[in-house]
Amino acid sequence: MSKQEIATTAAQLVVDEGLEYGPAKRRAVRQLKLPERTPLPDNDELEEAVREYLDLFCSGTQPAELLALRRLALTWMERLVDFRPHLSGAVWHGTATRFSDIYIQLFCDDQKSLEIKLIDQGIRYRPRTASGLHGEPVDVLGIHAMCQPLGIFVGLHLMVNDWDDVRGALRRDTKNRSPRGDLASVRQLLSNFDDK
Repeated sequence: MSKQEIATTAAQLVVDEGLEYGPAKRRAVRQLKLPERTPLPDNDELEEAVREYLDLFCSGTQPAELLALRRLALTWMERLVDFRPHLSGAVWHGTATRFSDIYIQLFCDDQKSLEIKLIDQGIRYRPRTASGLHGEPVDVLGIHAMCQPLGIFVGLHLMVNDWDDVRGALRRDTKNRSPRGDLASVRQLLSNFDDK
């Protein structure tokens, strides 16, 4: 069994169930009844398989779903402009579907100021910890945000980074793409779509 077959199976799980790349690869190995230590495709290979799967099976629905998620992300980024928001993940990279969550990286000196802002706005959130930009643990505030065009609640994850971490946050990835985008970049993505 090749890495390509694992990537193809994992891509279906990413698109149809909204799994993140790591869990999708591990579940694909189990579904294909492969040994646990089977070499896995890297994230670039999986992203390519996701794009192929979207082109084959979701070309009629995915663009509108992506647009709705990007607009919702922009709304939240505008609400949280004081925290230098940057969109990341599938919504930024263009592979999101209605099953995808939205990930927004925030940069602030004091996480409590973000929590106070959410409380003042009557927004309920659930705190947790996740791996940050440099592998260190960061606080994440999870919100269920209503996406009106899709008629569903979407997971919105606010990743709270130190103020100074924004400098390293924009290093290009292996495909020379920016791994996340600020407000101006997200607005540009949406204006490009509106121009079509």
